[in-house]
Amino acid sequence: MPAPHILDPWLASRRFGIVIDAGSSGSRLQVYSWKDARAVNYEFGSAVAKSLPKVEKGVKEGDDWVKKVDPGISSFANDPERVADHLRPLLAQAQEIVIPSLQPETPLFLLATAGMRLLPKKQQDALLDAACKFLRFHSHFRIDGPSELGPCGSSIRIISGEEEGLFGWIAVNYLMDGFDGTTSEDQTTYGFLDMGGASTQIAFEPTAEHRKGGKGLVNVSLRFLGGTEIHHQVFVTTWLGYGTNQARERYVGHAIQEFERTRPPGSEDVLHDPCLPRNLTLDEVPVHAEETSTHASKKHTLVGTGSFTECLTAMQPLLNKSLPCNDAPCLFNGVHVPPIDFSVSHFIGVSEYWYSSEHIFNLGGPYDFVQYERAASEFCGNDWEAIVQKHDKQPDAAHLGGDGEVLKDGKVVGVGNWSKSIERKRLEMQCFKAAWLVNVLHEGIGLPRITDPGGNRSTHGQDVAESAGKKGLGRPRFQTMDTINDVAISWTLGKMVLEASKEVPVAGSHRAPLRDPHRVSSDPPAGEQTWTSKEGSGGFVDFGNFLDFNDLEDRLSQRLPTSLSRERLGFSLVSFIFWACAIVLVFCISSRLRSRLRWCQRRFRRLSGKREDRVIFDSYAEEGLNGGPSTPTMSRPPSPTNTPGRRLWSTLGYSFRRVGSLLRSQPPPPSSYSGKGTTQRTIYGTPRSNSFYTSANDSAPSPNAQFAFVPPTPTDAEQLPYTPSNPLYGLSSSRNASQVNLHSTLMPRTFTAMSRTASGVSTPVPRVDDY
Repeated sequence: MPAPHILDPWLASRRFGIVIDAGSSGSRLQVYSWKDARAVNYEFGSAVAKSLPKVEKGVKEGDDWVKKVDPGISSFANDPERVADHLRPLLAQAQEIVIPSLQPETPLFLLATAGMRLLPKKQQDALLDAACKFLRFHSHFRIDGPSELGPCGSSIRIISGEEEGLFGWIAVNYLMDGFDGTTSEDQTTYGFLDMGGASTQIAFEPTAEHRKGGKGLVNVSLRFLGGTEIHHQVFVTTWLGYGTNQARERYVGHAIQEFERTRPPGSEDVLHDPCLPRNLTLDEVPVHAEETSTHASKKHTLVGTGSFTECLTAMQPLLNKSLPCNDAPCLFNGVHVPPIDFSVSHFIGVSEYWYSSEHIFNLGGPYDFVQYERAASEFCGNDWEAIVQKHDKQPDAAHLGGDGEVLKDGKVVGVGNWSKSIERKRLEMQCFKAAWLVNVLHEGIGLPRITDPGGNRSTHGQDVAESAGKKGLGRPRFQTMDTINDVAISWTLGKMVLEASKEVPVAGSHRAPLRDPHRVSSDPPAGEQTWTSKEGSGGFVDFGNFLDFNDLEDRLSQRLPTSLSRERLGFSLVSFIFWACAIVLVFCISSRLRSRLRWCQRRFRRLSGKREDRVIFDSYAEEGLNGGPSTPTMSRPPSPTNTPGRRLWSTLGYSFRRVGSLLRSQPPPPSSYSGKGTTQRTIYGTPRSNSFYTSANDSAPSPNAQFAFVPPTPTDAEQLPYTPSNPLYGLSSSRNASQVNLHSTLMPRTFTAMSRTASGVSTPVPRVDDY
């Protein structure tokens, strides 16, 4: 069927989800759809605030949303390359249903069940890798990246029996309106029972009293269209080997062992089987878990006696109720299960519970033990040839009623007719399967044999009962069904309800994205931060994990388009934005401080140079005072090694001496000079005569002039004797000459002679350390 036109109103704001159920007998494609939560809220407002997204089939009309191919994917264990051809028609069907523009936003899941669980780990990995490569490179659907779960993360993997049961529990309560948004402690959800060929599962929400410890429970969180959440703690477990096919194998093996133990010598290998219709003969090869005699392993002939009561008694040991219970209470096979209050808890059975009730006995729906036992006893007691004849009859212009009667124009016209759509194998095993179902329900799970179809009414339970009544369902403690409102009950539906709920925008800014169902024991201990709080309590930010990019990305993923997800981009958008902002921030700060840093750098270099000069000056002054060798003129000695400690010590000493010099200096007396030159004070506090900076036309000042340039008076520590042998004399002369040369760049050369007196002695000028 071609994909709907993009302008089709049915397609407006519609989202899709795809699940491939990779079972043991085949792979089944199921395409679901639902309206975008924002569009629904815009259209209906608060009226849908406490409702879950409405998950429907993925097509407007028809049954093209489902497609099955045979055999199961596990059959390619020795040839994984064939997986691509196996999945190709399923992928093509999905691509026809979902329009191309929506495919990148449509999640695709391939979830394998019982068949894949039985394979060795190496073969499992090879099959999952082949499926991942094909689906990823031949489609644009949304598939997770590699993780510890596999090459395609949670999108393509093997699910456990517990997960299968939990998804079924979600599907049943979704269809039965068990999730109504209330927070009452009153139990309103339905329990879920599923029985297949290899295993059987149970999932239910214990009463509030038995949920207090949280032991062995699973947290399930769903988000309503209004953005609020509801949380349930569900117990789920599975019994491997307790499906109908595995139970039959164990039953045959046990029966042959008992026969061989009491077998008379020379007798034939024929034994009577009360779990087969009367006079039905089957050749069975026993499958034993333990070693047996060679003869017991051979083919034996089983002849049916058709006694339903004896069959119930013969198969009771298969429940292994005598095994020790390490964690009480237990139901059967030593498996812990919390107490079940059947006056409150009501269960719905699917798969084999439905097939064994409806396909032969036409008793699907509310379960009544008395009626069921009567129909089973009658069927088992029939001769096999009579059963085959009834099977070949067609209910002409009639339909099957809910109690095994054939109705025509509202009247009972017959009993026990079956259509040819029922396989012969089903008729052969119906007596055994009916007995196994009864034993598991009553001896195993503990369902009372005498039931009250009316059930017990409670405050909120009454509303749920009325809602179930509108769907044609009553309030029995147990009922079997296959569809509700033409929607098949399947664990795949529960998976899609969970995914659709995840896409609802969060109501509050402090709520985390929904997690997949997880064990309560894996949650943080009491007192630590947890997001699975009760509805309306509002979460809080755990600042210890504030920079957890994965957590931030999970929070933002609800508000971003799928095209910006980690899976589509190949990298974390949150991490990229964070580091980009960090780099920009550092650049802005450094650019603002660039001029300041350069000034500090120049200042540091200037001070470092002056401090080194001062160190050299002090060292040679000290050498002169100690009578060291000296010459009238000295060349600059090599710079001493400046270790960090010596540089710090010289810097501190220079700073202290400088401060002391400034504190002891006195200002010069006020001047009454009125000539061309006036006395000015330099920035270093020393007087300076303007006559020194007069123009070239002025005459040179007399050495004895009152206001001639007077050098600052040295401190006591700095007064040195003036002797020709003093090395500082030559150094001072050299430095004064250098100083004059520097000033010569600012004034005419004629003023160079002004730095000397008439007697030829150098006129002192301000020292280097004063600058």
